[in-house]
Amino acid sequence: MARALYKIMTKDQLVDKIVAKCGCSKKVVHEFVANFEDAVTQALTKGDEVRLVGFGTFSVVKRAARMGVNPKTLEKIKIAATKVPKFKAGKSLKMAVK
Repeated sequence: MARALYKIMTKDQLVDKIVAKCGCSKKVVHEFVANFEDAVTQALTKGDEVRLVGFGTFSVVKRAARMGVNPKTLEKIKIAATKVPKFKAGKSLKMAVK
């Protein structure tokens, strides 16, 4: 199995990086990250967008119903329509990653 070419940052590692930059307590930063997640989740649940200029936009998109194939049996199955969260990177984030 091929190894990923990138590292994964966990929530705790993110909290540690923020603590190192701002000097706040770990508890305060952890609560902030949790509250940020809750606020984004609640907004998306209501169908709203969360736009952080330069960073990106969180939104909800609708996926239409479609036909799929069960890979084990090769039987055709109907996949129901659904809503999924989406993140679109902003210009500053795109430029930083280049």
